[in-house]
Amino acid sequence: MSTKQTFRIAVLPGDGIGPDVIAEGLRVLRSVEAKLGSIQFELQEFSVGAGEYLKSGDPLPAATFEAIKQFDAILLGAMGMPNVRWPSGVEMTPQIDLRERLGLYCGLRPVKLYHAQDTPLKNYGAGEIDLLIVRESTEGLFSSRLNTVPVGATEATDTMRITRQTSERLFRAAFREARKRRSLVSLIDKANVLPSMAFFRGIFDEISREFPDIKTERIYVDAAALYLVQQPQRFDVMVTENMFGDILSDLTGGLVGGMGMAPSADIGDKYAVFQPSHGSAPDIAGKGIANPIATILSVAMMLEWFDTPETKQGATIIHQAVAQVLQTSENRTRDLGGALSTEQMGNLIVETVAEA
Repeated sequence: MSTKQTFRIAVLPGDGIGPDVIAEGLRVLRSVEAKLGSIQFELQEFSVGAGEYLKSGDPLPAATFEAIKQFDAILLGAMGMPNVRWPSGVEMTPQIDLRERLGLYCGLRPVKLYHAQDTPLKNYGAGEIDLLIVRESTEGLFSSRLNTVPVGATEATDTMRITRQTSERLFRAAFREARKRRSLVSLIDKANVLPSMAFFRGIFDEISREFPDIKTERIYVDAAALYLVQQPQRFDVMVTENMFGDILSDLTGGLVGGMGMAPSADIGDKYAVFQPSHGSAPDIAGKGIANPIATILSVAMMLEWFDTPETKQGATIIHQAVAQVLQTSENRTRDLGGALSTEQMGNLIVETVAEA
């Protein structure tokens, strides 16, 4: 009698539409579990985010943080609410705390166009926009985010922190991802102006010599934004600093239908968090109209990361189901110009997984 392989997943629904989209992601995960029969998932939910702060005074309680470290992966919905802020005036971002405290330096943001009707760009069809942003997620310009500005200050300064150790690991991860794809890595920086970016580029050049089979190019971030609008098909893997990656992730999400189509993973040497790239969207929370596809695709990324033949098969099934559902132009939530509810979109993908 064979024993099923078990994966333990900490589920952090979070704030706003987080619980709405997580519910559909978990239904798809369960449908894969039932389909394959050889793997199973143990899920445990934790309260983290602005809502938890309002209850306990801490958006990421210490006991919760220690508990989720014991799981095989973390699945996160969305965190933060615009009207719940620290005394400094900035929003609470426990998702960034997780990246930094768990050492999740490698942010993966895949961008794929499933149907021509979903892009604002003309003359692009399914698959022509297919790229991956590899975003450093623990330092860069975000490194000053916990600093405070004294009352009455006449200036404020943020520091861009680039370290050799993190950059080397980031670049190696980007090159390994390129080997799975089309073997091109584009470094996105501002090395013509910022010494920290020149340092970043120098490390990239060193690491690139370890991967002679991978083509490389170096593009300033402003030019990259232009090329993404004019020639998005030219890119394969784009690797960049934290803030640049944050901005370009939204731009590229807009190229394929919006943030409801933008999954992500933040991966370190030991831990990994999977979440949609979008925010908590409190204005539509609980209305049943949020797009769950980014979360469902994040679930597929989690299965890929588990790196077993069975979980990889599950990830493939999810990707194929999403592509099949989106082939029909009417199968769209409101953000994509359709009328499907969050649950209805989830139903279509669950049914397609079951029929695979």
